[in-house]
Amino acid sequence: VYLAESGGGSVQAGGSLKLSCSVSGFRFGSCGLNWYRQAPGKEREFVSSIRGDGTTRYADFVKGRFTTSQDIGKPTLYLQMNNLKTEDTATYYCAAEQKSSGLCLAGYWGQGTQVTVSS
Repeated sequence: VYLAESGGGSVQAGGSLKLSCSVSGFRFGSCGLNWYRQAPGKEREFVSSIRGDGTTRYADFVKGRFTTSQDIGKPTLYLQMNNLKTEDTATYYCAAEQKSSGLCLAGYWGQGTQVTVSS
């Protein structure tokens, strides 16, 4: 599985960015694709996920502002980020889940893309 993020950059608070993650070698099925982020000095945290059937899940701190989607035909994962806040500044990673003891867990990671939000 190979994942490559793009679309990061610098934006002012209240602005928008759309991240993309090119996916190869991943079989879309019961397990899905995720977005995580890691700010300097903090642990990596879950942002959103999407399954093969389109079911999505979001962390509370991005609900109503971020939208994750996928184009299985390309295949590419997206994260549309609106109304960005300074606290959204982080490196954003896409991750592909794999089955482990019956659970879908993030097992493959991209290299990350930097998002910087200024006030």
